[in-house]
This record gives sequence, C-alpha cells and structure tokens, in this order.
Amino acid sequence: MKTKFDEYLEFPCQFPFKVLGTNDDKLIEKVVAVVQKHAAGDYRPTSKPSAKGNYQSVTITVTAQSKQHLETLYKDLADIDTVRMVM
Repeated sequence: MKTKFDEYLEFPCQFPFKVLGTNDDKLIEKVVAVVQKHAAGDYRPTSKPSAKGNYQSVTITVTAQSKQHLETLYKDLADIDTVRMVM
C-alpha cells in the first residue's frame, strides 16, 4: 500500500477510523476485535445507522504507532466480511 502517512503525521498519534458496513449486529464487536489485535486498549466506538437502516458506520480512534501500523489496520478492517469501506 503506497500511502503518505509518514509525511503528514507524527507517530505515535491518535487516528480516527470510520468503518462503513452493512447493518450487522456484530459490526462494532468485529471492528473492536480487529483493533484490539493490533493496538490493545479500552475502546468506546460510536455507531450510527444509515437513513434507511441498511448500513451503519462505526467510528473508533486508535493510537497509531507507525505508517505500517495504520496500513495494517486499514487492510484488516477492510477484510471484515460485512465492511464496505474504511476511511
């Protein structure tokens, strides 16, 4: 993955991820499980359903240690089966 995180961010830093997925009761748990695997901590993600209720967004803030750390989190969050996009 070619990113410029290291050019624009000073590590370690707080980095918010917004994960968009289908409306799955377990999406928050899946997102937290992936984040815990790479950055153990006490997370309190927020969730918001779409207007029609077909999708939901989960926002979670992580302490990123490096460019590689962010890239790995992006990839693993995108690999969740019900996730459509990670921002």
